Amino acid sequence: MATSMSLTVRTARDELERINAAVDSLAEQDDWPPDLVFRVRLVLEEWNLNVMDYGHDDDTHEIDIAMTCDDDAVTIEIIDGGKPFDPLHDAPAPDITSAVGERRVGGLGVHFMRELMDEVRYKRESGKNHLKLVTRKAR
Repeated sequence: MATSMSLTVRTARDELERINAAVDSLAEQDDWPPDLVFRVRLVLEEWNLNVMDYGHDDDTHEIDIAMTCDDDAVTIEIIDGGKPFDPLHDAPAPDITSAVGERRVGGLGVHFMRELMDEVRYKRESGKNHLKLVTRKAR
């Protein structure tokens, strides 16, 4: 039986607490292992911070988040009306070879998303970014 949840958050940093609480609640209902909770929380935080920080030039906007769990995987769908941004093609490759002190700050969120998720799909539809992430429960 699938377990699911959805929520709409504002593009404000204090909303990260609501996102984490929703993940924790779903994780408890579906009995996720700690590493799965970590992966989902990290990816949602990184992506939503990107939307909050770079997706809009003006006031607060909304981000829709839906998560569905089945026996094998967690599927996350995020929809926002921000600037078009395809993480599969628009994100610069991160510098993961230089010494930490020599790297620019930031730029690892999309890298983490690609590494921690088993599937990443993006499309721009009806003026909105649609990101779909899938991660297997057992890795």
